[in-house]
Amino acid sequence: MRGGPLGLVEGVGRQAQGAVVRLELGPFRPLLVTHPDHVRHVLRDAAENYVRGAAMWDALGRLTGRGIAGEGPEWLASRDVLCKGMSGGYLRRTGEGIAASVGRAVEELAGRARERPVDAVVEMTRLVHRVINPVFFGSRIGPAQCDRLGREVATALGSLLWRMAMPFVPHRVPMPGDRAFLRATRTLNRTLSPVIERARRQGGGGPDLMSGLLRGRGPDGRPLGDEHVRQDIVALFVAGSESSALTLTWAWVMLARHPDVAARVRREADDVLAGGPPRPGHARQLVFTRRVMAEVMRLYAMAWAVPRVARRDDMLGRVPVPAGTTLVLSPYLTHRLPEFWPDPLRFDPARFEKRAVRERHPLAYLPFGDGLHQCVGQAFFLMESVLVLATVLSRYDVRVSCADPRPRLAVALPPRGRVGLTLTPRGQGRQNC
Repeated sequence: MRGGPLGLVEGVGRQAQGAVVRLELGPFRPLLVTHPDHVRHVLRDAAENYVRGAAMWDALGRLTGRGIAGEGPEWLASRDVLCKGMSGGYLRRTGEGIAASVGRAVEELAGRARERPVDAVVEMTRLVHRVINPVFFGSRIGPAQCDRLGREVATALGSLLWRMAMPFVPHRVPMPGDRAFLRATRTLNRTLSPVIERARRQGGGGPDLMSGLLRGRGPDGRPLGDEHVRQDIVALFVAGSESSALTLTWAWVMLARHPDVAARVRREADDVLAGGPPRPGHARQLVFTRRVMAEVMRLYAMAWAVPRVARRDDMLGRVPVPAGTTLVLSPYLTHRLPEFWPDPLRFDPARFEKRAVRERHPLAYLPFGDGLHQCVGQAFFLMESVLVLATVLSRYDVRVSCADPRPRLAVALPPRGRVGLTLTPRGQGRQNC
């Protein structure tokens, strides 16, 4: 435990080297699964046998419900709506608006971060909110209200850690974080419920995800209820707000540590954006920047632990898996297996050149999960993130200060210390990245 909980996880991963191992965590004794062959079995080949339902999902369900974050017919109803809402066709139709939101959000960031350091996590969260607001809500809520929703979701999520770690404790028994969770969820309900009710009265005819959910049908053929819509919106916030903001924060940390990579991203941004505003087509042209983001997500996989429960007896390689066994898949550890990632702790965007990707095991890289529960928003996030990096670096020199940039173990992987971000118009100050 010298390196903290995350150091313990990394140590287990180094010792296991892809083997299935049992974690002895008191009464909680899950199997740790990291090898891509075993991951493929759980998420693809025998996916119907391995379902959500472990301690993490039981605790998370109190916040996100049983729609897109659950299993069964309600999950299918939500997924059908959100897959359509985040499809390539949707991104092509709304790409101009997304790119314009990125441009405006970067200008707002520059106004706050000019000549003085700001907290990167806070600012990346605010920036992400400016981009997802029209996509999620059709801009039905104001920027400040969107920020407040994000803060309450983060508070509620962080308050669930004890419940996730000690699933055997009944809910009637008070635990640390319970009061904060209840306060945050009450605020979320009070904020979102009138917005949803108003949108339903107005017909919900827009292209945003809230409108799509309001038009959606449940397994009984009836419209999705307001509570279902509200919980799905909260689940989207969990996946699309905090995780996105933390990934962008780690991108700035990595670029500061690797100025040669940052310089190449800047050159590509200058060539592609050519001094103009970001456009949706630029996202595909920013080839090297996409590789940089892919490598950031390899090293800092936000969904670092993905639990599943076996419904029936099975075998994982030569290891028996009795019905009811909890398995913990860890993309964070899979991304560090030397068998698939030589010198795995080295930051190297060349790992994602086309030839390297073709030659690698397809399940050696899964920052968005895989199988039926694969994240529906990955195309949106890639567009958003590469446009953010390119827009910032095409206009500003960026200085990054890191008090303690090592990750700490939470629901996602935030930095332990504050990451400071300062933006200076190009040519007017000393650049860091």
